[in-house]
This record gives sequence, C-alpha cells and structure tokens, in this order.
Amino acid sequence: MRRDTPVEAQWREVKYQLFDLPGDGGTFSERLLKMKAVLALRPVPFVQALTQFRVANASALEQKLWQIVQSGGEGLMLHHGDALWQAGRSESLHKLKVAEDEDARVVGHVPGKGKLSGRLGALLVELPQGQRFALGSGLTDTHRQKPPEVGAWVTYRYRGRTPSGLPRFASFLRERQPE
Repeated sequence: MRRDTPVEAQWREVKYQLFDLPGDGGTFSERLLKMKAVLALRPVPFVQALTQFRVANASALEQKLWQIVQSGGEGLMLHHGDALWQAGRSESLHKLKVAEDEDARVVGHVPGKGKLSGRLGALLVELPQGQRFALGSGLTDTHRQKPPEVGAWVTYRYRGRTPSGLPRFASFLRERQPE
C-alpha cells in the first residue's frame, strides 16, 4: 500500500475484516449473527468476518492473547456479548494488549519543540546493551519541568521491538528509586 507503483498481485492479498455492524440494533452477539448472514448472501473473497471466540476464564484469555501476539498480532478486542452498539469508546469494548516494561539510564535531555518549546521534549535513554532512544511519551508536565537527572534510571512500558531491537511505542512510567 505504501508503494508509488501499485502491485496488482499484492493488492489481491488485502482483506477487509468485519468485526461488527456499526449503527445496527441489537446486542453484539445478535449483530455478529446478522453480519455473518449478510456476508453469506453476497460472498466477496476479500471481505470476511473476523473470527470471534469466547474464553472460559482469565487464564484462557491470557493464553489466547499470547498466541495472537506470537503470531504477529497486536492484541485482542474484548466485547460484551449483550452490549448495544455505540460510537467511540465504551465500557463494553476494550483493547487488550501485551505491554512489557524495562529500565534504561538517562544520558541526556532533548529540548522540546512546538508546544513543548522551552521545556523537556524527551529523555535520551540508554539500554544496558548500549542502544539509545528518545523517551518522550508518558512524561507529565511535572517531569518536563523537573526531569530525572542524567544518570538516573527510569522504567518505561513498550509493546514489542523494532527490527533494530529498540522498544516499540515506549512510554515513560516512573523514575526508578536507587537500590
């Protein structure tokens, strides 16, 4: 999709996955049955209903989440079966993702730009393996005014790693207290 010249064969591999019928009446479980019926009336090879499943308990949910993540997925969407449809976020629909956390040493402060001009934009941190990256997400106004000092250790949350081994979607959690 990000190529200047489309490759027809690759476009034929794109699938449109349906997981709900927005604006339709009924509960999520009822909408799911109706969606499958609509798709059965006019099958289109590149339009599919996303596989939905139920789990027995929290342990089974965690196991399924790890299976999805291990196969390259980002996480799960949890629906209440009896929930009525509503636009936007709700208590009936939750994202469940794996988030790991790790520590890194602050080696510098990156000045802010734009609305953060004159304040801290990010912490420059170093992993134990020597790799460095800017950690700006998750910092509060207080952290931006009085950031952890160079040499301090901080804990951040992330979701997976880039091909070069850096944390993906890293977000500051807290300054680690000296041991």
